[in-house]
Amino acid sequence: MRRLTAALLLAVGALTGCATEQASPPVVLPGAPGDQPQVVASVAPERSTPVEVEADYVRMMIAHHQQAVEMTSLAPERVQNPKVRALSERIGGAQGPEIGAMQGWLVTRGLDEQTGHSGHGGHGGGRDHASMPGMATPEQLAQLGNSKGADFDRLFLRLMIAHHEGALTMATDVMADGLDEQVHAMAQDVLVTQQDEINTMRALQAEVG
Repeated sequence: MRRLTAALLLAVGALTGCATEQASPPVVLPGAPGDQPQVVASVAPERSTPVEVEADYVRMMIAHHQQAVEMTSLAPERVQNPKVRALSERIGGAQGPEIGAMQGWLVTRGLDEQTGHSGHGGHGGGRDHASMPGMATPEQLAQLGNSKGADFDRLFLRLMIAHHEGALTMATDVMADGLDEQVHAMAQDVLVTQQDEINTMRALQAEVG
């Protein structure tokens, strides 16, 4: 009887250990002001390369952030509303260092910033920059660069809201599919800060008309 009990305990312990190793951290989606955050349970997928999902995410998010910095760089000579100006400075000031952190993540793992190149033999995949969620088209960027005053403010807010919403989609995906704790932390920061900025920009839309 003691042997049977011990065997059962070992089996339960093994199952518990497996569940602990395979379970990935929950995805926490911040809501609008007054709403409770939504916690989405996720299960870590099986895969052969430890960082392939995260590497694709980091590469895409670098390009995503670079476009946001490009958009904010247009604001100083074109923006009219001081709150839009302050928000633009906040976004540009934050995303530059975040790009550096993501580039550092790739370097420490011997991965190239360009998709499909790696110091460890590489792992292809990823997607074309133009197909990333929320990315502004060249035509939209040209339109933004040619606008001024209230027209710039309105277009900037519209494009940046869509841009941030695309980043939320990408961050949610890597939180569900990735395993790397550092990338999870970066993605969680995107979910919190960019949702907050989306809420601010939607309020500003009502103000600028």
